[in-house]
Amino acid sequence: MSALPRMVKSAVMALLFFTLAAVAQAQQQQTFTSEPLQIETAGGKSHDFTAELALNNAQREQGLMFRKSMPLENGMLFDFGEPRDVAMWMRNTLIPLDMLFIGRDGRITHIHENAVPHSEAIISSRGPVKFVLELNGGTAKRYGIKPGDMVRSAQIGNRK
Repeated sequence: MSALPRMVKSAVMALLFFTLAAVAQAQQQQTFTSEPLQIETAGGKSHDFTAELALNNAQREQGLMFRKSMPLENGMLFDFGEPRDVAMWMRNTLIPLDMLFIGRDGRITHIHENAVPHSEAIISSRGPVKFVLELNGGTAKRYGIKPGDMVRSAQIGNRK
């Protein structure tokens, strides 16, 4: 075997190795900080949750993927920085979720209930939002949470 085919084979193997290493690094589990938040309903009730914060692209891309469960009073708050149309999906998400789409002021503008695990269907914010709060599927119905209700947290900047 001549030196040229061996060099090509070595170069291909090196390229493959570095590509796989980059993919593995990109798929590293992100760590999240968390904070308390409250949802105030139009009926005057307040519900307390603990939300992990997805603040950067890597955290927002990972979200709640691969989680087998989540405590009932927990969730994840995605901060998109500036209001914009948001599209979510459930790829690699193992648990059903309610997605609360939230404006800059903390007001819920749209709720998508019981998003189906593993679905690649696009879930739209139906208009510009700054935040999305993901809760366990059925939470919005259980607590009577509806569009127009207020989400309060330090991250949103409207905590009482």
